Amino acid sequence: MKNNMHIIAIVAILVVGGAAFFGGMQYQKSQRGNFAQANGQSRTALGQGAQGNRANFRPINGEILNADDKSITVKLTDGSSKIVLLSGTSTITEATSATKQALTVGKQVLVVGTANSDGSVTASNIQLNPQMRQLGPSGTPRQ
Repeated sequence: MKNNMHIIAIVAILVVGGAAFFGGMQYQKSQRGNFAQANGQSRTALGQGAQGNRANFRPINGEILNADDKSITVKLTDGSSKIVLLSGTSTITEATSATKQALTVGKQVLVVGTANSDGSVTASNIQLNPQMRQLGPSGTPRQ
């Protein structure tokens, strides 16, 4: 009888422990998703989505050389330039939300978007005066 009680207690502890572990894992997953959403970015925009989406993820960091209502041209840190297309869903932020009129020549920007076949990028998010380490030409942080 005493052995049966010990076995039941051990099984109960294992079940409760397993359920707590699983619940903790689910909670942690939900917190990572909420962090990205709280910062106005989706997991795909951050390059953490499906592998197919990661291939088109292009962060662009540099100075605006030219700006109009439909696009900006950004001078990259390696001296080259990239055309960034603005869409109806592109968000533009500068500590708070900003408008296309804030995209002026000489401002520093960080653009997140998808690559187009012609080499341009369609922006999903543009951050004005980003406070971060400079990115290298491949979009990876410089050391």
